[in-house]
Amino acid sequence: MDALLQGLQLVFNGQTLLVILAAAAFGIFVGAVPGLTATMAVALLVPITFYMDPTPAIAAIVTTSAMAIFAGDIPGTYLNIPGTPASAAYVGESSLLAKKGRARETLGTNLVCSVFGGLFGTIILVFVSPSLAEVALKFSSYEYFWLALLGLSSSIFISIGSKTKAFLSLMIGLLLSTVGLDMMSGAPRFTFGIPDLMAGINFIPVMIGMFALNEIMSFYGSRVEARTPPALSKDKVFVQVPSHVKRYWRNMLRGSSLGTLIGALPGAGADIAAWIAYAAGKSRSKDKAAYGTGHIEGIVDASSANNSGISGAWVPALVFGIPGDSITAIVIGVLYMKGMNPGPTIFMEGSGLVYSLFVVFFVANLIMLPIGYLAIKSSKVFILTPRKILMPIILCFCIVGAFSINNSITDVWIMLLVGIVAFILARCDFPMAPAILGLVLGTTLENSFMSSMLKSNGDLLSFFSRPISAALGALVILIWCSPLLVRLYQRYRAPHTNHTPRSS
Repeated sequence: MDALLQGLQLVFNGQTLLVILAAAAFGIFVGAVPGLTATMAVALLVPITFYMDPTPAIAAIVTTSAMAIFAGDIPGTYLNIPGTPASAAYVGESSLLAKKGRARETLGTNLVCSVFGGLFGTIILVFVSPSLAEVALKFSSYEYFWLALLGLSSSIFISIGSKTKAFLSLMIGLLLSTVGLDMMSGAPRFTFGIPDLMAGINFIPVMIGMFALNEIMSFYGSRVEARTPPALSKDKVFVQVPSHVKRYWRNMLRGSSLGTLIGALPGAGADIAAWIAYAAGKSRSKDKAAYGTGHIEGIVDASSANNSGISGAWVPALVFGIPGDSITAIVIGVLYMKGMNPGPTIFMEGSGLVYSLFVVFFVANLIMLPIGYLAIKSSKVFILTPRKILMPIILCFCIVGAFSINNSITDVWIMLLVGIVAFILARCDFPMAPAILGLVLGTTLENSFMSSMLKSNGDLLSFFSRPISAALGALVILIWCSPLLVRLYQRYRAPHTNHTPRSS
């Protein structure tokens, strides 16, 4: 109870509440501008949070990410251009409803479902995280080795598109994580005689280059055709929402549950959660034919899932120090900067700060209702903002942000090089999430492996000597073998299917 009261005091003060309001406005603006992602918004915030206290810093990130995910629905509805990748799953439904004159009704439904999903995921986070932390206290280097491998493997198998490209993207992240002094010998690796690289590559310039700078180059590297201003509808925002909630409440629960579960998988995040929830809703719908024609049911499923996925991604980040998505990958770095080491001990060392984080999640999702309503009413301002004006301003933020962490020009060069590589990879359809997880988890993987080998005198079987370690190891190996097992099963089923007698 004392920890909860301390958490409430840390949140409900003038500074933190002002930060939440400012972050809400920033998140709404970034999410509503097509092409600017929630991860990019958080990456740009990191240099600013460096000068904040821990609670306002985390509050800014949580609020910005939640607002940006919802705001991505605004250009998706009016322009058929998803503001964030999480909005892409149902952008067709939203734009078709807008053409029927139901744009504000659609956005109002999006808003309520997003708030519900965010609150649902937060409740799961509050009740599940401390229980998981008690189990995680029993983890040794063996368990953390398999857990890191599980996260890296999941990022490949969950990725949409080519698994080979996802694997190569992961290797790039792991390569970046090896830069610096070797843990065992103290010898410098891949530093090229640059003293600033002795401590390794700072994750902040990498994140800024991978997302913000990549988006800027993508904008200037593509032809942007002039578009006519969309006709904004005059329908009411919340009039039809109660009837939609009453009719599709099961969809909201299913989407929120799927979003929280998928968000907790390392490397998945809100984007994949929205796609899977949309597909699951369509498969169980009584009106499948209406999907793709402007159907509100698909929006209820997916918009509940994407915001609950944000909360779900914090479960592995807080309990194990393993990011659930690219946003929590950035958050882990911020927590380390603030002296809060992600992992099971965070619930004992800084319980007041942990409860303040939980309170921030509730406040951020509740404040989404009034701020989101104002955003819907003034949506013309967001969707017509010229990106040719916005992009140079963001570039300035990128350079200042990368330089300000260590006051080093080396970080600016790292940001530039990573941005160029990310731009080339993105043009070739390489996913970015595996590279981020490779950078974040590479050090954990290496340190856990080397510590385990020292303890066991080089005995590899020791990785299966403990019950939890053996279970995690079996799970990782099963994931690795799953493509082969699926292929063998399909070959086994093919002859039986071909020889099935036809009915006359």
